[in-house]
Amino acid sequence: MNIVCSPCIAWNLWKFVLSGLYENERRFVRSIVWMTCGLFIAGVVFCLGICFPLLVKFGMSFQSKTLQPIFGVSNIVTLALWLSLAFGCMFQFPLVTYALIRADIVYYETVCHARPYVVVGILVLAALLTPPDIVSQLILGVPTYLLFEAGLLAARKFKKR
Repeated sequence: MNIVCSPCIAWNLWKFVLSGLYENERRFVRSIVWMTCGLFIAGVVFCLGICFPLLVKFGMSFQSKTLQPIFGVSNIVTLALWLSLAFGCMFQFPLVTYALIRADIVYYETVCHARPYVVVGILVLAALLTPPDIVSQLILGVPTYLLFEAGLLAARKFKKR
């Protein structure tokens, strides 16, 4: 029920917050909301268009005469929803990276030197968010790392200004 009501709740929250903001703050919040929604939708589309079919094909590859996969509609839908949520959230990574650097919470050089730790962190998070197989972990981890690099690129452009 909360999911059905969430657009109405978000709209009312937006109208409440909007009334207390200056015009430049409104533009900034709008851009963040659009980028967040766009990246989330891109993550869901990437998941359902590319990754989910690959995972199902990978699962079906274990089929043999003695081993027959049994997929229930409920299990497939649940897996698709959870993976879509995981991909949508992980695709927020460039915004998080950019925001942390822009707010001077973390310095650009520090993040650049911490790349190996970021890779390990991304792979651990991908392992926690996906089914227990290396294929799905890499399918989530590699695009997330590329998005991390995109966030660093955006932060570097901001830093030069």
